[in-house]
Formats: sequence, structure tokens, C-alpha cells
Amino acid sequence: MRIMPNTTAKSYNRADIPLPDNYETALDELESLVEKMEGGGLSLELSLAAYRRGVALVAYCQQQLERVEQQVCILDGEMLKPIHPEADDGECA
Repeated sequence: MRIMPNTTAKSYNRADIPLPDNYETALDELESLVEKMEGGGLSLELSLAAYRRGVALVAYCQQQLERVEQQVCILDGEMLKPIHPEADDGECA
């Protein structure tokens, strides 16, 4: 996990902190940030910095999910069907 107990707002805000290598690592870091923020122990500055990092992690996770969805669409072609036919909102284009 990239977040240490003595993390400063500056370390959360650094642009050179790379995003995780994979979805699972990003999700773990995001969950850790949420726990820290919900715990109420962060200063206002740290909370804002953690929120900014969280936004970047959410965007990364969303991109990863979209990339995988595209790969599934390519692999399955036009034969992709939803698990629940009445909830057909995951179309491949």
C-alpha cells in the first residue's frame, strides 16, 4: 500500500506518484483512502489531498473497466448478451 500512517498532504498531491499497475491495487488503495477519510482522523488538508488522490484512482479504475469491456466486446463480437436480458444497458458498439 502506498499510503503510510505519517502521510502528508504534499505526498498525496504529488503529481509524480504513479497510478497503480493494476485495477486491484488501485481499488485497495482507494478503499484504504475511504477508510482513513471516514475515520475522521485526517486534517482538512489531508482529507482534501486524499480526496484528490481518490478521484484519480476512481478515474483509473473506470478506464481499466472500460478497457476490459472493450476487450470482451472484441472477443465476443456482436454475440455479447447481458446476464439479465431485461437489464440490457451494456451494449458493445
